[in-house]
Amino acid sequence: MNSYFERRYVILGIFILVMLMLIGRLFYIQIVDDKYLAFAQNNVLRRFVKYPDRGAILDRRGKILVQNEHVYDILVIPKQVHEFDTVQFCKLLQIDKEGFDQRWEKAKKSSYFRASVFEKQLSAKLYNSFQEHLFEFPGFFVQPRSVRTYPDSIAAQFLGYVSEVNDKIIEKSHGYYNPGDYIGFSGVEKAYESVLRGQRGIENLLVDSRNVPKGKYMNGRYDTAAVAGERLISSLDIRIQKLGEKLMQNKVGSIVAIEPSTGEILAFVSSPTYDPNELVGHERGNNISAMYKNPYSPLLIRPIQAYYPPGSSFKPLAALIALQEGIITPQTTFFCPGGYQAGAHWVGCTHHHGITNLSYAIEGSCNTYFCNVFNKVISQPGFPNIDASYLNWKNKVNKFGFGVKLDVDLPNEKRGLVPAPARYDRVYGKNHWRANTIISLAIGQGELLATPLQMANIECTIANRGFYYRPHLIKAIGDKDVIKPEFKERIDVGIDSQYYEPVINGMQAVVERGTAAASRIPGIIMCGKTGTAQNPHGENHSVFVAFAPRDHPKIAIAVVVENAGQGASWAAPIASFMIEKYLRDSITRRPSGINPKKYMEANLMPSMPGSKPKLYNKKISGDSLKKFPTDSNHKSIKSDTGRKKPAALKLAINQPKRKPDE
Repeated sequence: MNSYFERRYVILGIFILVMLMLIGRLFYIQIVDDKYLAFAQNNVLRRFVKYPDRGAILDRRGKILVQNEHVYDILVIPKQVHEFDTVQFCKLLQIDKEGFDQRWEKAKKSSYFRASVFEKQLSAKLYNSFQEHLFEFPGFFVQPRSVRTYPDSIAAQFLGYVSEVNDKIIEKSHGYYNPGDYIGFSGVEKAYESVLRGQRGIENLLVDSRNVPKGKYMNGRYDTAAVAGERLISSLDIRIQKLGEKLMQNKVGSIVAIEPSTGEILAFVSSPTYDPNELVGHERGNNISAMYKNPYSPLLIRPIQAYYPPGSSFKPLAALIALQEGIITPQTTFFCPGGYQAGAHWVGCTHHHGITNLSYAIEGSCNTYFCNVFNKVISQPGFPNIDASYLNWKNKVNKFGFGVKLDVDLPNEKRGLVPAPARYDRVYGKNHWRANTIISLAIGQGELLATPLQMANIECTIANRGFYYRPHLIKAIGDKDVIKPEFKERIDVGIDSQYYEPVINGMQAVVERGTAAASRIPGIIMCGKTGTAQNPHGENHSVFVAFAPRDHPKIAIAVVVENAGQGASWAAPIASFMIEKYLRDSITRRPSGINPKKYMEANLMPSMPGSKPKLYNKKISGDSLKKFPTDSNHKSIKSDTGRKKPAALKLAINQPKRKPDE
């Protein structure tokens, strides 16, 4: 009996204790903790991600290349959606019923309980009209964000573009990116994503049953501020970038200009180009799809991804290697009878130059001279076999940045091609090939391939008399002028400074009285070399490389115009306009009569199989262009392997996959 009463009191005590706990909890909820009061007074706590503005990108003079424009995404949580007027909804968003149904099914498939993007990037005007009726559409709410805008619509391949993340990127980010986020997909936007994107913030808002914001939850105690991305100062000069793009409109090719004393890239022109604003907004998908289908590949970043034979522009480099090896001196001469007999191949020359020394060989672009030089370099004694001798030459070429990546601060740079000896061993057999077998390399042809950036970098090396700084496009992040230590490193190419003067003498003569005389700039000493890169599928490619002025050079440049013929006719004049614009901020009248307008208006778009050339930017005039002195022509040369060499245009559009050094 006593144990019965004891158990009764124990149970009663437990019951009283539980009741006291519940009363205490209710007291805490209703009196002490005001967040529950807030929940009682409001229906929904909504967590908004505050997307920061991406960092702006400026040119070297502070001119804006890319900035931000505020837009608004419409998000939806399907579970919270109730019956509403879809006709009115579609009218406000300017979409049709079919488009609404597609978006609605996609949202439900994404998640029935979590928010997903229903409509992207509403303009401020469209958002304002929609916002007035937002309370009529329960389950829908607005997410502010920003998109890129390009005031001058230039430098598309340099700047790159921003796109929505895909599943692969989300997975690799380990939770940083979520569906609907944006990321740099190419160019500087991709290379500097981590500093451009900034830091996201969080805002917790209370909204009522009509989806109308009623204020911040807990007065913003749990909010975090968004931090804008860092501003980038690029090395680009907007003046010559604009000029270069105008000069290259309705042409296929590239212009790269670099400041030799720093490695800063001044101009980065890839043609055909596109308006970067086309990859922003509702038409982005259609526009990028059309670009992928375009046979001229406007999305290809030609300065670092297109391969071209350097042609005769390679000859100064070949001379420097021979001088350093002690194979020739500036006074060494060879007799030019109008060509060079390389076994069964006859390498033609434009003239019978007669007895020719180094400077005159560069000035006249004498194939005979440089074939003799190459033969002596490869055949010199002291090496156990042809592989070792050729590898010695190849390594010296590689030091100039040919056949290796320069590690510019852009993704997807190509390395070019200086073939390994193993390639020739496979084609001809071990030790069954000689210098004359691969004689095309002597004049920048054959299997030798380079990007326009590599060609421009060679000119920096010659301008500096033996060294270069790694080319780069960003010179400052925020207020910090020093970017990466490797951009400050002086890279020596292993050629003594004394050997540069005779080569530079020849390059100056090219412009003063040689193949590029029509492009001479009054009052500016420009040193350059024309080149004509073979193209068996049409007109040869016009190439010109140069630097100026001769003493204390400020700019080095490479210009490639596909299917345009001789280097003197197109590439050289374009380069001279770019150089003068950079040094003087104006272009003077030339004694030869050439002027930029003719080059801007000319259409040199090559015909593609099954299609007509497409005109870019503007219509052209019917003016014909003046003929200029010719550069070396190599039409008599065939591929050393007996196979047809691919055109640079074809290489640029459909790059074959290669093994290293092949």
